[in-house]
Amino acid sequence: MRNVLNVQILIKKNIMYVRLEGELDQYTVEDLRVRTTELIERYQIRYLVLNFHKLEFMDSSGVGYIIGRYNRLKKKAGGVVLCSLSEYIWKLVLLSGLHKICTIMKNEDEANEYLGVA
Repeated sequence: MRNVLNVQILIKKNIMYVRLEGELDQYTVEDLRVRTTELIERYQIRYLVLNFHKLEFMDSSGVGYIIGRYNRLKKKAGGVVLCSLSEYIWKLVLLSGLHKICTIMKNEDEANEYLGVA
């Protein structure tokens, strides 16, 4: 069975919202990496908001993806916000140390408030 990742991307000013559904793993991460990196450069994105509400699975490839985007956005004085984490994803975030470099929010509304988006 082929792993599936559905992605919805929305850009507001210098913030890119990525809503993930399905599985973020070694089979699906490369397309996401290419797509978001291209958009980050094209639209001078400083902040990436990753919404995990419908994400069912993530492995170390997903963690690597997040670290890579963090490093890229840090150079632009930006950052990564993670929101709507399931208990499983939250544990992975803690174990991997992502909570030390990313901002964690309950949902997109809280992320918007944090980033000053109306």
